[in-house]
Amino acid sequence: MSPQYVLGIDSSTQSCKSVLVDAETGKIRDLRRAPHPDGTQVAPQAWRAALTDSCDDLMSQVAAVSVAGQQHGMVALDAAGEVVRPAMLWNDTSSAPQARDLIDEMGGPQRCADSIGSVMVASLTASKLRWLRDNEPKNAARTSDVLLPHDYLTWHLGGCKEMTTDHGDASGTGYYSTSERAFLPGLAGRALGHPVGLPRIAGPSEVVGETVHGAPIAAGTGDNMAAALGLGLRPGDVCLSIGTSGVASAVAEHSVHDGSGMVTGFADATGRYLPLACTLNGARVLELGARLLGVDHEEFGRLALSAKPGSNGVCALPYLDGERTPNRPDANGVLRGLTSTTGREDLARGLVEGLLCSMRDAVLALEAATGVTTQRILLIGGGAQSEAVRRIAPQVFGVGVDVPDAGEYVALGAARQAVWALTGEADPPEWKGAAFTTYDDAPQPQIYERYAELRDQTQGWG
Repeated sequence: MSPQYVLGIDSSTQSCKSVLVDAETGKIRDLRRAPHPDGTQVAPQAWRAALTDSCDDLMSQVAAVSVAGQQHGMVALDAAGEVVRPAMLWNDTSSAPQARDLIDEMGGPQRCADSIGSVMVASLTASKLRWLRDNEPKNAARTSDVLLPHDYLTWHLGGCKEMTTDHGDASGTGYYSTSERAFLPGLAGRALGHPVGLPRIAGPSEVVGETVHGAPIAAGTGDNMAAALGLGLRPGDVCLSIGTSGVASAVAEHSVHDGSGMVTGFADATGRYLPLACTLNGARVLELGARLLGVDHEEFGRLALSAKPGSNGVCALPYLDGERTPNRPDANGVLRGLTSTTGREDLARGLVEGLLCSMRDAVLALEAATGVTTQRILLIGGGAQSEAVRRIAPQVFGVGVDVPDAGEYVALGAARQAVWALTGEADPPEWKGAAFTTYDDAPQPQIYERYAELRDQTQGWG
């Protein structure tokens, strides 16, 4: 019997990636990609063109399809379903004043978190609706419906019939109740200045339409939720993604409502929850170290691994241009412990330890918000390619660290959801999952203790 294929689509900020996947094994059989325009405001039609370029010739081969997309982006549509203006993406921060206004209107940070699972920030869609009301009232008045990027693509794949979304992506809008698992249409309307249409929220394994070739279309989800599916994240796991910034995420059974703003209480794509904690400073801490020492990344890692745990007293607070966890937007980086015997190796290791300690702050914030103890760290992202980061991480976190092989985990998560919709089973399909390398070492608690002391004494203002 010939294999059955599904299509998983990752429509990210930078590009659209489409993977053709064996439905039974989860093995990728083909991968296509097409670029997206740069910028923090992008015409949604460009995403449709990229999707067509990346997978149009694969569509006739697939039994089901699912789209995972960048979270939070505001796609405003008029009564005819036409795009009103370029979509404001998650990284467009112009709505920061509007986010603060909405927090005040909701009764403060904790009440805001109680209502929507997160403290409102500029990335969330609701703040962008308020920005539209305040800055482009004519476009706001024209807006009849609002979708997220993955909603928009799913809708077009299905012939522009019913507008749908899923709980995972909906939970990042700022007008969704994570405790009630439902939209708050009054909040969306208050943000925009008039009632606005919202998509129907589909179940995790629901079929929401079909392609022109007759293949079922799954509900789709946000990129973070799809990555969790692609990695097979389970309770007790914490996924650490070290890119330009750092993201710690974990599966939880109950909704999270952190009024401090350090943990955003999203839903996941399976009926559970996916709280996240972010740091502003990720792999660029390593880039700074390599630049200061005048070496490439490989040599920087070798230097770091040449020093002993604790970096001969060198301790780094890596808040290069402010920090989010903890919330110190005006902070900067601090180095302590320099002496006449400090070597290049100590500086390199001190920066790696500082980066990992900062990520541990994010993990501890997740543990405090969820009550779940971390049993395993999954380390992904560009920073995870550093051998020094991989080998020092178990000493800082005190648990084993698994580094999955490089892969298209967002697109794979979407493909796994497509199979789930195709089978109609109670749970998503069990694939072998990502191959990974395990790193383990004796915990070195003094590393984090010294970092925490520096963090609390200086507040990040050297």
